[in-house]
Amino acid sequence: MKVNRLVTRIVVRAFFLLLLIALVPPFLMGDQAKLQHIYLSFHYKWQMIFPVILILGFISLLIICTVKKYKEPDLNWLLVLNTMILMAYSVAIYIRVYHMMQ
Repeated sequence: MKVNRLVTRIVVRAFFLLLLIALVPPFLMGDQAKLQHIYLSFHYKWQMIFPVILILGFISLLIICTVKKYKEPDLNWLLVLNTMILMAYSVAIYIRVYHMMQ
């Protein structure tokens, strides 16, 4: 029973740590002009629906699991799965933006 609580907390903390690590380097590089000329464009507007659903799902699952104090195993595993997919998506976007800055 306690394994899912531990795994959920570790994965969520790892996500926030990766998010913090991804936000720090662009500000330490010193060249802010490069950041102003990076644009992410999508060919179709419906392509933005999937990241929005993923982010809203993460926020809602995080709030629900926190309110219930991680006592619902099914919600915990859904949060872990959602967080892992969100981390993979975030890493892919970070790599894309980092290559644009080079």
